[in-house]
Amino acid sequence: MFDTTGTHNPAVINVLAVAVGGAVGSVLRYLASGLAHGAFRSTTFPIGTLLVNLAGCFLIGAGSELAESRGAFGPTARAFLFIGLLGGFTTFSAFSNETFNLFRSGSTGMGWLNVGCQLAGGLGCVWLGRSLAFLAWR
Repeated sequence: MFDTTGTHNPAVINVLAVAVGGAVGSVLRYLASGLAHGAFRSTTFPIGTLLVNLAGCFLIGAGSELAESRGAFGPTARAFLFIGLLGGFTTFSAFSNETFNLFRSGSTGMGWLNVGCQLAGGLGCVWLGRSLAFLAWR
């Protein structure tokens, strides 16, 4: 964690921040997705993955607006929040696998609905997060 001069090595600290953030984000995704599946009791539509991805898009939109317009987060906090925490929280691989499984099982309409909700909803949530953060802290 220290270079030869005894000072902190920012690259190592950022890697640790990403690792810790990723672990926390993954656990939060597991819990939130499980809660969503339990609350909606959907056996066909992957609502848990959709909700965590939309929430993550909203949070990264709001956070990046604050980081860019207000300088709210330093490099290590950005690594922890945006790459680690939100990267671990949201999941493109689960979305892709669940969509593939919907298509494979013959639920083509549900598969396309999932694609549309994830893409349009994700982009919309990033925009909404940025817009609300801009309005709240201008």
